[in-house]
Amino acid sequence: MPAAYVEPGDRAADDRSARDKRLVFANWPLYIDTADADGTDKSRRPTLDAFEKRTGIDVRYTEEINDNDEFFGKISPSLMNHQETGRDLIVISDWMCARFVRLGWVQEMDRAHQPHVDKYLDPLLRSPGFDRGRAFTVPWQSGITGIAYNKKRLGREIRQVSDLWADDLKGRVTLLSGLDEAFALLMQGDGVDITRWRDDDFHRMCDRIEKLVDGQHIRRFTGNDYIKDLAGGDVLACQAYSGDVIQLQTDDPDIEFVVPEEGAELWAESLMIPNRARHKANAERLVDHYYRPEVAAELAAWVNYVCPVPAARDILGSAKDKDLVALAEDPLIFPDGRMRERLAIARDITSEERTEFAKRWNSIVGL
Repeated sequence: MPAAYVEPGDRAADDRSARDKRLVFANWPLYIDTADADGTDKSRRPTLDAFEKRTGIDVRYTEEINDNDEFFGKISPSLMNHQETGRDLIVISDWMCARFVRLGWVQEMDRAHQPHVDKYLDPLLRSPGFDRGRAFTVPWQSGITGIAYNKKRLGREIRQVSDLWADDLKGRVTLLSGLDEAFALLMQGDGVDITRWRDDDFHRMCDRIEKLVDGQHIRRFTGNDYIKDLAGGDVLACQAYSGDVIQLQTDDPDIEFVVPEEGAELWAESLMIPNRARHKANAERLVDHYYRPEVAAELAAWVNYVCPVPAARDILGSAKDKDLVALAEDPLIFPDGRMRERLAIARDITSEERTEFAKRWNSIVGL
């Protein structure tokens, strides 16, 4: 076990939920519904307001998570030293959730408080390798890492990862710079089953990308700033997240998102209750609130990521608003059967692998 591992018996604190009707919920910016259409009114969050009204539990909602590693650094000293973090519920990316679970820094959730999670969680997301059965984590939103491209400017379709390496895209392609964000799709392009990839699969993928960098085929490696490159026309195709592309398509319908024929990575950002949280039962009830299909539908209509509650599709599909009905039909929010067959959750990079793999990948990316 890692030196900082916390045994199951040392994770809980006295739960004040019954006598102290509140909780602290830390999330990413712009990752919840707000009251007005342009997102400037941060004082009202309809789905949270509904929870507070129904339960009498006061939620202090903070938008303090901007980067997985940065947030890990912020709360790890407390967790390592068996102290409370001051937060009852947090949302981070599943590859980082895997580290928290491995270290024993989060508490198992009580499904007796979560009947809607049990009933409605998408089967594709129910059992990632790092948390079989989702005992410690519950997806907040999900997404797909695939390929975005401007069909009109490129003048042809992209169907496979290998299509990115065609001569007409030399210098007009970007890839994601983060190892955890980039590696799975690129391995799928080599025909690898990402649920059980091995060391040699990783190095073979890196060999290919290294040659493409040396030949100046890949323009650069990006964070979310690929959006600007694609919208401006500097880039014709790129590795991209499904939720971003929905937003881009609003301004430019020529931009398409592709789940390649070889498959694409399905990922999630998940809710967790950190060790020593003082309002565990309240947090469990809030998690379950977001798995009510009508609440999940309201959130999905705002954030436009893959909804982890497939039953929310029927709620949106029966709405009177034509824009909401259109969201129900969007496979980037509710993947259809054909798309679902091509989606897979990558096994996570273990702590033993990470040092070597990050060093190799970062040398290619230039970090």
